[in-house]
Amino acid sequence: MEAPRMSEQPGRIMAGEMAEQPTVLRRILEEGAPRIREVATAIAARRPRFVLLTARGTSDNAALYAKYLLEIQLGLPCGLTSMSTTTAYGARPDLTDVLVISVSQSGGSPDLVASTRAARDAGAITVAVTNNPDSPLAAVSEFHIDILAGPERALPATKTYTASLLALYLLVEGLRGGDGAAAKALPDLASQVLSRQDEVRHLASRYRFAERMVITSRGYGYPTAKEAALKLMETSYIPALSYSGADLLHGPLAMVDNISPVIAVVTDGKGGEALQPVLDRLRGRGADLVVVGPRPQVEAASAGFVLPTEGVPEELQPILEILPLQRLAYEVTIARGQDPDAPRALAKVTETH
Repeated sequence: MEAPRMSEQPGRIMAGEMAEQPTVLRRILEEGAPRIREVATAIAARRPRFVLLTARGTSDNAALYAKYLLEIQLGLPCGLTSMSTTTAYGARPDLTDVLVISVSQSGGSPDLVASTRAARDAGAITVAVTNNPDSPLAAVSEFHIDILAGPERALPATKTYTASLLALYLLVEGLRGGDGAAAKALPDLASQVLSRQDEVRHLASRYRFAERMVITSRGYGYPTAKEAALKLMETSYIPALSYSGADLLHGPLAMVDNISPVIAVVTDGKGGEALQPVLDRLRGRGADLVVVGPRPQVEAASAGFVLPTEGVPEELQPILEILPLQRLAYEVTIARGQDPDAPRALAKVTETH
């Protein structure tokens, strides 16, 4: 039988966009960083008193990453907004001197646009972080940061997620007066991680018939756990539950047994240290534990993927952590006979109101 043409191969688009990520990261560092620094300087001069982050879906996980950055690196209290308080209930809080960061790949979702417009009208400093400088969200925001990821056609977001993380990292670095130099190694490290497809394909064989999965982490790794769970659910349709390690111990641990697959995202730093008691409990319950993280943690688990964390600050590791997990979602989906490019019932721009 004739092999399918490349254009007909399931997952071709998602695979191509995952492979673009080192180039996108380099583009942000070389072309986008000066503009991000300008925006950060202008915002820092206005001394915001706290930060609100607005997003949905994958971008919501990027916003959660920014929350950790802002609270840890700047000491600014942050919250993730509930847009319905504005769009459905008509609440109009006083947002004078509040920084509102809206994160969206397309910048087209009506509720994000309406919420950001209302925030600006209420006195907020508004900045949109999008992949579309001509979007409605960019138009209603005082500042805009272009993540420069290029067109993303696969429904599962991959390159726009890592691009958003790096753009948000550079924004926070600019707010604190840093130069973001620690990020310069990321494109080459990302290339190294993405080249190890066979390792991920081997891991994926464990999950072809999985009925559910649990993904856990703490600290900077927690947004990675949430994003990995989202990718698995939207591509392979496996119910994937993401928990902070602390929350996992407060009840959900009871559902974990020796046939329950658990993926632990272990950052090399304080987040990984805080997760250690959770890993010990999971091993004690005989969980099928896979670790994504530094070598010692992977070697102590039943399987895993070793990340190149040496010399990489903990706050930058999420940009590398998600790469094998994106690929895992892709490989599991292919193994289950589905097309990760076009998950059922999903659209690229989700128009919530």
